[in-house]
Amino acid sequence: MSDILIVDDERDIRELIGDILEDEGYKTRLAGNSNDAMALINAEPPSLLILDIWLKDSKMDGIDILKTVKRDNPDIPVVIISGHGNIEIAVAAIKQGAYDFIEKPFNIDQLLVVIRRAMEVSTLRRENQQLKRGEVKQAEMIGESPSFRGLLSHLEKVTKSNGRVMLTGPAGAGKDVAARYIHSNSARATAPFVTVNCAGVEPEMMEAMLFGKESATRGIEPGLLEQAHGGVVYFDEVADMPLGTQSKILRVLVDQQFQRVGGNDKVRVDLRVISSTNRDLQEEIAAGRFREELYHRLNVVPIAVPSLAERREDIPVLARHFIEGCNASQGLPMRDLTDDAVALMQTMTWPGNVRQLKNLVERVLILGDGNGPIEARELPQEAGVEEAGEGRVVLSGTLATLPLREAREAFEREYLLTQINRFGGNISRTASFVGMERSALHRKLKSLGVVTSAKTGARVAHVNDDHVQEVG
Repeated sequence: MSDILIVDDERDIRELIGDILEDEGYKTRLAGNSNDAMALINAEPPSLLILDIWLKDSKMDGIDILKTVKRDNPDIPVVIISGHGNIEIAVAAIKQGAYDFIEKPFNIDQLLVVIRRAMEVSTLRRENQQLKRGEVKQAEMIGESPSFRGLLSHLEKVTKSNGRVMLTGPAGAGKDVAARYIHSNSARATAPFVTVNCAGVEPEMMEAMLFGKESATRGIEPGLLEQAHGGVVYFDEVADMPLGTQSKILRVLVDQQFQRVGGNDKVRVDLRVISSTNRDLQEEIAAGRFREELYHRLNVVPIAVPSLAERREDIPVLARHFIEGCNASQGLPMRDLTDDAVALMQTMTWPGNVRQLKNLVERVLILGDGNGPIEARELPQEAGVEEAGEGRVVLSGTLATLPLREAREAFEREYLLTQINRFGGNISRTASFVGMERSALHRKLKSLGVVTSAKTGARVAHVNDDHVQEVG
């Protein structure tokens, strides 16, 4: 968008305004009726629309055009001009979303002041959208593990379609990043990406936030669905959406239109919907907290986002990525990781997943000393034993109550299981790290009741009675 469209049924008026604006350095287009105006808008939306209220020999008057433009292109400022101006028309125009109202015959200086201000608004809106799109493009998918490559393969397939996607996975696993990746690699990449934080909005405010509001005093206040027109709306943690709102969202998905709160006009929207949840929606449906019809509408393409525990091989590359990000955005030290730090990070528990890892890296960079590599001692000790100084360790309560032989076997089993998980089930890499021959490691695993499987995608080990088995 880079020009001003002038719509007036009087040729002399539209050409006069055009000449004045051209002299001021603006690029203009002219239309004398509603058909020509809509054709020009649909061909290339302008930066600003100057619109006459009364248009002879036209199917639509200025208010009709205004409604259509604010529905389909809400970011375009519209300045209304009329030779029959009165307060009622001005209120009607402002209520429908007009930026300002000027009465004919107009003062040229006044007209230029209004247009300059409206163009500033248009520029700010475009820059804001560009910044939002830049944020989306920065949503990089980082990883090398088989679990991650499987996720990326699924995401690549859905980027080329317009289908609705349901992302499932634990909190902090990166569902929002996956949603932004779908958008930024789709045909809608240059259109808005609007997030609806279903868990962070009071239920009584949800509908006004989604659908927008209309009132005589404040005019039109577009909601998030309207702001997302042409792009993607992302329902983050959709299980937290109020039941009453769920039924209305279902109707929007069916009709692709809705009414603002307090309004009567239908607002048409073109949206792609991506949702996410860390809950079992089938259980939510059974408990009466989620509408089954909405579930089926949203769950067209289900994609599971793995936890960090399922992709431990990615921890070093993710940690280094976060270090680079903290350096670029906050000027924190650009530090590397020692092998011991990497080993500890890969064996730690991560209930907060990728988000927890990012927070830990930032904390270490803020509190750490110097610019040298991050060492294991700088990380929280979350393994089965804790350091007690002078080479001693403090045993966990469970190990401390067992006889020596059982404690040794329990420790060896847990230690080897941890290392197998760390290396994604790769026995050769595990054997190399723990300092054993591959055949000796196999014998040790067998004696400890640890059973591994070569199934494709097998990466996570689970304890079953006295045995530990890898399952896909």
